[in-house]
Parts: sequence; structure tokens; C-alpha cells
Amino acid sequence: MTVHLPPPVAARPARAFANDFEVRIARTLNDLMQVMAVRTLVYMGEQACPYDEEFDGNDFAGATHLILRKADEPVGVVRLRWFADFAKLERLSIRKEHRGGPGLMMLSREAFDLARRKGYRRLMGHAQLRVVPFWKRYFQGRVRDGRNPFSFSDYDYVELEFDLAPVADAITINSEPLVLLRPEGDWDRPGVIDRSVARSAPAAPI
Repeated sequence: MTVHLPPPVAARPARAFANDFEVRIARTLNDLMQVMAVRTLVYMGEQACPYDEEFDGNDFAGATHLILRKADEPVGVVRLRWFADFAKLERLSIRKEHRGGPGLMMLSREAFDLARRKGYRRLMGHAQLRVVPFWKRYFQGRVRDGRNPFSFSDYDYVELEFDLAPVADAITINSEPLVLLRPEGDWDRPGVIDRSVARSAPAAPI
């Protein structure tokens, strides 16, 4: 199957695609409940992953979750964690009734684009052996040299690394203050803090 992808664009909180798909950054409690529901169906339901191994303590520790929805129904999720010089792709899952279509490519592309917009040049992930060809073919992933395969939660994995092309409008320490205050991934339009500027600034204390 050949999937034609749009060129990378700046990450936004919601991206609409064909066939009623959209990708959204999880921001609310309801969003996070949908993330957990999809992962429960895929990892606990299909792969018999124990609860404590699936929900590993990293979901609220420097993590961003993306949700793939079709006609407003959550059908896929991915978690990104942010380290000093690389981003880590984790917990990518698509409900089985929605596999084989464009959803996986859309969700993956959005995750890569978000990392690029945040200024990352490298992304890595732990991939089960059976899906390594997918990551090599569509995202130019490579198995990391000198790193042995390893196992956890009853599956075998390898470490994959991806190079991320820099973008001109990446978020940096020199980005405008109000841009840095905007919601994750939604840096291109004014947010609630921008609107607060319209209020008169309080007088400086004497």
C-alpha cells in the first residue's frame, strides 16, 4: 500500500485530514482518558501487558500525548517524552479495526513534526522486531549501532534512531516570550495569555 503524505508543517493542537481523521494534542482530563482507553485496548487487551507495566509512571513526567481521532472517536495514540538532546517516541498504538489505513502514517508524521518544531534533531524509539521494516521504509529509521536487542513485557525490541531535519521556525530560548507561553504545539496563534495583554498593566510597586 502506498500512502502519499503532505509535506511537514508546523504542529498545531488539531490537524484535519481526509476520511474524517484528525490529530490532536491531549490537553484535558477527557483527552487523557481517551489516551488511556486506546492503550488499554491495544496493550492490555491484545498483548496482555500487565497494568503496572503499561502505565509506567511516565505519562505525566515531561510527556506529550497525541490522539488520532476518526469522526471524533479516539482510534490511535502516541506518547513523546523530551530529553536534553533527543525526543523519544513511545506507546504508539492504533485500535485494530483502524489498522491498515492512513491513520498510523498521520499520527507518526505529527509526532515527528512536533519534535522538529520543538527544535529536536534526533528522535529514538523502541520497536518490536516485526515493525522495524515500516520505520526504515517510511521514516528512514536505523537500528542503533552497537546496541543489543532487549526484551520487556514479553516482547523483543531494538533501538531505532531517526534524524530530524531542522525547521526555520523551531522554538528556541530566543522565541518571543508570549510564544513560549502558548499551549504546547499551538505556537502560531495567540492564546489566552496573549489576550491578557489587552488589560492595563498594573502599576509597578513603589
